[in-house]
Amino acid sequence: MNKNRCLGWIAGLTAIFILNGFASAEAADYAREKKWADEVVPSLVVGDPVYLQTPRGHHKFLTLFTPAQDTRKAVIVVHGMGIHPDWGMVGTLRTELADRGFTTLSIQMPILAADAQSDAYPPIFPEAAERIAEAVGFLKAKGYTQLAIVSHSMGSRMSGEYMAGKPDAAVQAWASLGLSYGDYAVLTLPVLDLYGENDLPLVLKNAAQRKKSLAAGQSAQKVIARTDHFFTGHEPAMVDAVAGFLGETLK
Repeated sequence: MNKNRCLGWIAGLTAIFILNGFASAEAADYAREKKWADEVVPSLVVGDPVYLQTPRGHHKFLTLFTPAQDTRKAVIVVHGMGIHPDWGMVGTLRTELADRGFTTLSIQMPILAADAQSDAYPPIFPEAAERIAEAVGFLKAKGYTQLAIVSHSMGSRMSGEYMAGKPDAAVQAWASLGLSYGDYAVLTLPVLDLYGENDLPLVLKNAAQRKKSLAAGQSAQKVIARTDHFFTGHEPAMVDAVAGFLGETLK
């Protein structure tokens, strides 16, 4: 094989490998999202379904909008891995915070197949950040000027992707629950790092690093005693901690 043909052959193989790499990259499972929406919307008791659209692929995603009266304060609620915006403790946060005077917008985050592991999720973080940005834009258009993000688990990692970019100035605080990877070193807005005494091993292992990275005023780390990653049985304490933090930072 002459040199030129050999180089061409290698270049062709390289192109195939690159294309295969892109093809195998994880993509959001929109069909699974639709199944969640079809389940959640008909059974919705509190709040209204609102569909927003992302720039990436023009995908419409479900949000649950629960307005509180006479306020310009609103919270974007970001759920964890593979679930939906009214699931368990997420539903508790979105409804209870609205009862305490904070309008909430709980948003469907991009999800993967049910058997996907957490380390497969980072490729869809950019789309997650776009969804948060769309949620911010929606709330601002409604007249809300003091915004916060309340996130849990994988949702906290996704919110970190948004925060690491150029977050809108209207976002004034972040309540980050059960964050396993990363910290808050680059942030200048108040952060609440909240987790359970019996949380996941990685959440517990990295707690000291997260606390050390809390540089902005009014930031704090709090631990809820005798509870797990989902604050099971201690939801009122979880809501109290988040609402107290929002009350101090959204002024």
